[in-house]
Amino acid sequence: MQGDPPKEQPDPCVLVLFGASGDLVSRKIVPSLLDLYTRGALPDRFGIIGVSRTAMSDDDFRQHLLDAYDDNQGGDGSAPEGWEEFAKRVHYVIGDATRPDVYNALKRKIESVAARFDAVMDEFRGAPTPEAPWRGQPNLLLYLSVAPFLYGPIIERIGAAGLVHTGGGRYGEPVQLQPWQRVIIEKPIGNDLRSAIELNSNVAKVFDERAVYRIDHYLGKELVQNILVMRFANAMFEPIWSNQYVDHVQVSAAESVGVGKRAGGFYDEAGAIRDMLQSHLLQVLAIVAMEPPSEYSPDAIRREKVKVLDAVHPVDPSRDANQVVLGRYGASDDESDDDHGLAYVDLDGVDAARKTETFAAMRLSVDNWRWNGVPFYIRSGKKMARKLTEVVVQFKRPPANLFRQFPPFSEGGWRPGNRIIINIAPDEGVGLRFEAKIPGAALSIGSVKADFDYKHVFKSEPVEAYGPLLVDAMRGDKTLFKHRDEVEGAWRVVDPVVSQEAGRREVRDYPAGSWGPDAADELFQNRRSEDTDRRWHNPIPSDVR
Repeated sequence: MQGDPPKEQPDPCVLVLFGASGDLVSRKIVPSLLDLYTRGALPDRFGIIGVSRTAMSDDDFRQHLLDAYDDNQGGDGSAPEGWEEFAKRVHYVIGDATRPDVYNALKRKIESVAARFDAVMDEFRGAPTPEAPWRGQPNLLLYLSVAPFLYGPIIERIGAAGLVHTGGGRYGEPVQLQPWQRVIIEKPIGNDLRSAIELNSNVAKVFDERAVYRIDHYLGKELVQNILVMRFANAMFEPIWSNQYVDHVQVSAAESVGVGKRAGGFYDEAGAIRDMLQSHLLQVLAIVAMEPPSEYSPDAIRREKVKVLDAVHPVDPSRDANQVVLGRYGASDDESDDDHGLAYVDLDGVDAARKTETFAAMRLSVDNWRWNGVPFYIRSGKKMARKLTEVVVQFKRPPANLFRQFPPFSEGGWRPGNRIIINIAPDEGVGLRFEAKIPGAALSIGSVKADFDYKHVFKSEPVEAYGPLLVDAMRGDKTLFKHRDEVEGAWRVVDPVVSQEAGRREVRDYPAGSWGPDAADELFQNRRSEDTDRRWHNPIPSDVR
């Protein structure tokens, strides 16, 4: 039931993929489903229906997915393990999901797929009645892998077609025992605060909030989840996780690739703030900064994340010109990438006058007892020096320098503060840097690092984040999905930048393959002294953490 505690195993269901011919379905969602299927993680009574305007039969759709899988995996054209049996569960409906005429065909396909794979749960079998029109219906997981401007029209059509029996706008009321209908929505949820509120309100007219799964694949990454475990399962970390000991926090998501073919169709109207900071990075920041929840449950965790976002001061470029830095990458000598070495402004479909940023960095403050006075720096960019997603927790230096008569202090030098680096991707792990005596007769201090490598310790490769999230949606577990309050809270933080002219005052060029515009270093302008190590963590190529 919607609103019940999550089940241990996923329920039988039919998964409907809107926008099924698109890149996300073939590149991420279906490979994740195939991996889940081969590992026995999907329910036995389960079917998939793709919906898209592209004219294809069931077999054509299966071949399209197989070809895309082979292209993305660099295969030899042979079918991957488990494909033949998995493909039998894949079906297709042609149609424009914003138009009502597609839904009669979709209903018929849902009925046939549910019957073929026995996807109706035992307690819901039987003929429908006026009191129970949902009887005989399967559980439905509806995934909107479409352009954001289509969310509203498609959800409206889903409601008008009678696919949703649980209704909308009843958050907090008991839900009748009946098949569930859940919807997964990709980011971005709106283009600004106003449109996000409007979209969430329209979704609530059709779906109960407990049935809305706003997916953020970053929250499915192992090391993001591990932040909660590291903080709250270890007594050594939580006591020092505050402004008493922490100097500052950095959250970075750098990509070495450019925008490529997504430039004109999506990215030039989104930019780095909408694409990354508002969604992914503010979610990670909330997990890093949240108070201990009362229990490990979706509602308890969500409440603490919302408190953090409510405590973050909105970015206000008109008052503080050094709170946000925007940039876009220039040309490169590498003509083999998706951009063919072109600068962002020269890509097809890009309007240079729009000043869309491919890099964004912000300095934020969290106005609560735990974090008052601790700056949080977040940044994301394309065509950066290396692919890197990480959290850096930099600690303050000791209040008294016991070793001031020894080098390097006696010579006017300094030693860096302790820090924890949490690598979310690609080299998943945690590094702890601290100071130690260098062997020898004289007292000399150097930095050492204790390193936890996820793959090495657990002998396991982190799985594609979409897989666990899809299973969670089938189980009714919303722990790693976003509530509307989180979405709107994150938009409130960045809305002055994306919706006001002052936020677009200047977009600086930066060289492809660099760490972004030099002006990003100005975010650290509130320096306590010249010898501070409050600066971006830009690891050299040989440095993992």
